[in-house]
Amino acid sequence: MSLSPMRYTATLILFLHAFALPALCAESSAADIESADDLLRLSWEELTELDVSSLSRQTQSVKNSPAAAFVITSEDIRRAGVSSLPEVLRMVPGMNVAKINAWNWAVSARGFNDLYANKLQVMIDGRSIYDPLVSGVYWGQQNPSLQDIERIEVLRGPSGSLWGANAVNGTINIITRSAKDTQGGLLYGGGGTEEQGFGGIRYGGKLSDSTFLRGTVNGIGRDASIDSSGNRGTHDYGDAQNGNLRLDSRLGDHDQLMLEANLSRYRLHGYFIGITSPTPPLWRQ
Repeated sequence: MSLSPMRYTATLILFLHAFALPALCAESSAADIESADDLLRLSWEELTELDVSSLSRQTQSVKNSPAAAFVITSEDIRRAGVSSLPEVLRMVPGMNVAKINAWNWAVSARGFNDLYANKLQVMIDGRSIYDPLVSGVYWGQQNPSLQDIERIEVLRGPSGSLWGANAVNGTINIITRSAKDTQGGLLYGGGGTEEQGFGGIRYGGKLSDSTFLRGTVNGIGRDASIDSSGNRGTHDYGDAQNGNLRLDSRLGDHDQLMLEANLSRYRLHGYFIGITSPTPPLWRQ
């Protein structure tokens, strides 16, 4: 049976599509897989080479650590665009982070979430911020400058033998950058409808070839929170200021000295009583 020129052309085009498209798709898929493998390999190498010091009280890479750990770097914090520590911890798998009002957060690991979770050890540069007055961590008062944080190490599991009785379900160690790595000046700020104003100023100087000093002052002001009905009647608006001074000095080939002073001020203009969200099991009081 003879085909007209138009039918012959259409048949030829369909034939070429039937054989050429799978080849092109296979080539494209192979290229995509190769690119994905490269990205996966690079990401794994970067992750395994991150330093962790909370697992054995000495610096080592994640791949050599004796337990599971998650590390949030300063670059992760910068890209996240957050303005508080609990918001940063929302990036950690297995962490339960619930916002109660403008200032109060419920943060825990492996369940047992509470307004003041007492089964989680939280530290800044190895110093516990556990408050015995409330038997937990009052996150509303923890407002360090996120620009000063080098990394956050999160251990999801018991580590009481290293960090004490509170480290039942996990340990969070917030490690700030050394004064040597924060030389010069830094000024930042912003504002919005809920966080009405936040900002900070930092300056680092060199006292000698082995001694460096850094000072940071930052603050934030928040409007009252909105309940699940859309009403802003809780009167939990407030502001907080924080000042930090750090000195780092190298005493020898293996010895270092770090002195740190911190002063914070937290003012809440009202007291939040009626809590409508989040609801259990996200948090309990």
